[in-house]
Amino acid sequence: MFKKFINREKGITGLETAIILIAFVVVAAVFAYTALSAGLFSTQKAQESVYAGLQEAQSTLELRGSVIATANGTGNQGGVVQQISFVVADVLGGQAIDFTPPNAASANTGMSASGSPNKVVIKYIDSNQTVNDLYWTFTPLGSDNGNNLLEANEKFQITIGNGTAGAAGGNLIDALATKLAANQEFKLEIQTPNGAVLTIDRTVPAYVTTKMDLN
Repeated sequence: MFKKFINREKGITGLETAIILIAFVVVAAVFAYTALSAGLFSTQKAQESVYAGLQEAQSTLELRGSVIATANGTGNQGGVVQQISFVVADVLGGQAIDFTPPNAASANTGMSASGSPNKVVIKYIDSNQTVNDLYWTFTPLGSDNGNNLLEANEKFQITIGNGTAGAAGGNLIDALATKLAANQEFKLEIQTPNGAVLTIDRTVPAYVTTKMDLN
């Protein structure tokens, strides 16, 4: 009986062992290739994210110095802000930012004309209103190569509105339905084609003067 049991026993041949071994190798190779491809893909995506973040940072503005408001009169009731100016520069001295100014609206509304070539948009926000695409101009300060691009080591003074209401493009008196007066909080958003939005939050003093440093 023991002899019969032994005779019925089946072993694994060398060919079957080779087939199993090859199958294990193939499966391992497929898994290794998949893992390697996923790793390379993740590395590429991480590199793209780093480059995108760097480009974003290099196209971001920073405020340099004071925010100056110009009013049309003085007092705690009489004067309202008509112009705001401030200086900006490139954060990392990287990507040039196109500061081609907007065209003035023909009605001198203090807003940019429809179809203006400006890439930079300035938005005004307070508790009463939101006004998009204000009319603004710029003046280079210090080193400047004569074009509209804000580049490394350059500074532009941005002025919102003209000095006279109802003339030469108008100013904040023309643009705002509720005038910017004493104790009023407001926000300016300077939106560039690339990079983060530069936000300026300020409050008009309790007593308005012709020139006010809002820092």
